[in-house]
Amino acid sequence: METFTQLILLAGRSAIELCLFILLPVMVVMLSLMRILEARGVLDWVVERIAPLLRPVGLTGLGVFAALQINFVSFAAPVATLTMMERRGASDRHLAATLAMVMAMAQANATFPMTALGLQFGFTLALSLIGGLIAAAVTYHGFGRALSSAEAPLDEHLPHAVADSAKSTLTVINRAGAEAFNISVGAIPMIVLALTGVMALRELGAIDALSTLLSPVLSLLGIDPALIPLTLTKYIAGGTAMVGVMDEMLKSGLTTVATLNASAGFLTHPLDVGGLAILISAGPRVARVWKPATLGALVGIAARTLGHAVGA
Repeated sequence: METFTQLILLAGRSAIELCLFILLPVMVVMLSLMRILEARGVLDWVVERIAPLLRPVGLTGLGVFAALQINFVSFAAPVATLTMMERRGASDRHLAATLAMVMAMAQANATFPMTALGLQFGFTLALSLIGGLIAAAVTYHGFGRALSSAEAPLDEHLPHAVADSAKSTLTVINRAGAEAFNISVGAIPMIVLALTGVMALRELGAIDALSTLLSPVLSLLGIDPALIPLTLTKYIAGGTAMVGVMDEMLKSGLTTVATLNASAGFLTHPLDVGGLAILISAGPRVARVWKPATLGALVGIAARTLGHAVGA
């Protein structure tokens, strides 16, 4: 029992350090920047000009905004956009393409703290865009082609605050800071549980046994056995929890920055148990298209995985 208590305390310390000293500062800066650009109308301007170019892959203006949210805010941010798309009459086919894109792209709440750990952010962002577009295209033209294309006239502008004075800009920054704080603090319980579980399994020898069992196959494929606990954590507990395990493994020398970059393609996206549940909560029509969207997302993630494996 004493050993287990020590594991909990160690996991708690690591989680607090990650969330308050890495995740929080990064999220405050990036969210403030995003919200200011949004309030100044810059994002509306960007979406308005990019949206026509992305129509062929099944994305609308709101779909473009969802892409910006997943890359620069957090994996949960596009939920509001998906809900708005559904309520404003977007077709099932467009919903599926947008959901697939979101699930295939890099989630900001994982990539930003991983950048502090050594992740190549620009390269990751570029592959995130490529993977997202591939996921949207194969869903819209392939897996979701049987879905309804009927849609109502769409208002592609999202309501947001306006920063036209110093006071209003300060208000936007304060709200972004509060949002970043909620995201960072809200991640602590899951990271503590994930780290405790991984440390307990390591203490019991389960991870070593699994690594020994799979090592011949992994070595044949040139895969680092350290990815076993990272992958289990990612797909069960989510991306932020995986970052906590990655941070702890880097500190203890159990993995390397090279492995971090090579594995970013399949470790930094919201297609896991919790992420899928949260995204399809956007609305009943979004939930109905999860199967073709998931298939499309897997294609996009595979493209990202290959890109990271080759380019890392």
